[in-house]
Amino acid sequence: QVRFVESGGGLVQPGGSLRLSCAASGFTFLNYVMSWYRQAPGKEREFVGAITAAGDITNYADSVKGRFTISRGNAENTVYLQMNILQPEDTAVYFCNAAWSLSGSTQVFDSWGQGTQVTVSS
Repeated sequence: QVRFVESGGGLVQPGGSLRLSCAASGFTFLNYVMSWYRQAPGKEREFVGAITAAGDITNYADSVKGRFTISRGNAENTVYLQMNILQPEDTAVYFCNAAWSLSGSTQVFDSWGQGTQVTVSS
C-alpha cells in the first residue's frame, strides 16, 4: 500500500524558513521522480517542485524558484523541501507524491498523505 507522511510544517514569520519531510512507503522509492505540491484555501493543488530519482536534477515552479530546495534520501525513502524567505502567499498544505516527470504535471499514485500545514504570518 502506497503511503506518504508529510511533516515539518508550522507557523513562521515572513522571511523565515522551514524544512518539510515526506516519508514514502509501499513502492520502490529510488525508481521515481518525487514532487512536492501545495494547496492553499479555496485553490487547486499546485506543483511546487520535483527531483529526479537520482537526486541530481530539480525543477521548481516560478513562484518558489531561488527560495525552495528539494533533496532526497533514497536510503531513508524520504524527500525534503527546504523553504527559505517564506512569504504569506506560501501558506498552504504541502503534499508529496511520485511523478512521471520533472514537470510534476501527472502524479503516479492516486493516494495522498494528510499533508503538512505551513502558515506564514506575522
